[in-house]
Amino acid sequence: MQTALSLETIRKDFPILQRKVRENKLLVYLDNASTSQKPIQVIDAISDYYKNQNANIHRAVYALAEEATEAYENTRTKIAKFLNIQKREEIIFVRGTTEAINLVAYSWGRQNVNKGDIIVTTEYEHHSNIVPWQLLTKERGAKLEYIGIDDNGELILDQLDSYLETGKVKLVTFSQMSNVLGTITNTDEIIKRCKKAGVKTLIDGAQSVPHMKVDLSKLGCDFFAFSAHKMLGPTGVGVLWVRKEVLETMQPFHGGGDMIREVHKYETTWNDLPYKFEAGTPNIADVIGFSAAIDYLNKIGMDNIRNHEIELTKYALDKMSKVKGITIYGTKDIAKRGGVISFNFHDVHPHDVATIIDKDGVAVRSGHHCAQVLMERLDVAATNRASFYVYNTKQEIDALIGSLNKVAELFKL
Repeated sequence: MQTALSLETIRKDFPILQRKVRENKLLVYLDNASTSQKPIQVIDAISDYYKNQNANIHRAVYALAEEATEAYENTRTKIAKFLNIQKREEIIFVRGTTEAINLVAYSWGRQNVNKGDIIVTTEYEHHSNIVPWQLLTKERGAKLEYIGIDDNGELILDQLDSYLETGKVKLVTFSQMSNVLGTITNTDEIIKRCKKAGVKTLIDGAQSVPHMKVDLSKLGCDFFAFSAHKMLGPTGVGVLWVRKEVLETMQPFHGGGDMIREVHKYETTWNDLPYKFEAGTPNIADVIGFSAAIDYLNKIGMDNIRNHEIELTKYALDKMSKVKGITIYGTKDIAKRGGVISFNFHDVHPHDVATIIDKDGVAVRSGHHCAQVLMERLDVAATNRASFYVYNTKQEIDALIGSLNKVAELFKL
């Protein structure tokens, strides 16, 4: 059930937001594209598991193991409902989006990508959606091609058409939202064109799932990956969703533990889906913590979260555009971007900017954001990035603006 957004109530649930940093300055946390902070409900869920339910799952019949198994599998059920997934056996727990994409590259890619084939990605991808495909295409004698971006930070989809027309494309893999520009990809259009050409699609949802409603039943992609830690959950947990008819054709990624049915001297049979892809003792506690994070997001409502971030982003873009010497990257169309703003000051290194504003307690990211291909396209070595989430306020953006004005004054911009 969706409820009205009460920022005051929400902020009280995040103990870290009460922290003082540097010279007794209240923390202003604006690095949510990197990782989100955790509400007390998530912290308590993890602690409660270790206090009261700690046991390995699936194979024992005693009380603790049954309770732990039920709590773990309940998270899978909640994820299915959260993303409107019809078959829970399509949901695989992994360490994060990076491992999910690598799993697809290994288990699907090595069976389906051959010499001369093409994998298509985009210029604004995270390295996690580039490097696995570089490894795969080099190994298989295939090619990796890129959909470029225009000066607004939006994809040039005519380039996709030219790749599809070759008849050699096996997969188009892209982020639903850029972790640097905040650009929201025209996902429906890409999938429509790929389906027409008989090409599979993989979506990196690490930046989208925490911030907007995603419906996998409507989306129509073949693979979808995201991480818990960017959506109020713990680190070390992520999800790979694969369409069942595709998943059934894939070989295991890791061997041992839960992924087996029977092991003999010279042969092994695999467990049912999804356990075929979940080898070893899983990250039980943090999967249970992830369940609490989903509960928290559901209580607020994803539409409310998206609307809150639109309001914050509009406010921030307006204020930041008036700071002397600043360059802001990405589209000005607020409907096409999430709560991520990358920026630079003329001739001031982003690390210097971040260091200066950190003295005021304002935490932003500086660097290439694991997106060096995009940095090359923008013709910069790095940027600063402010990114917002459900607990951020306009007062915190005012604090950011105050610090940025200090940078402009210090460097006489």
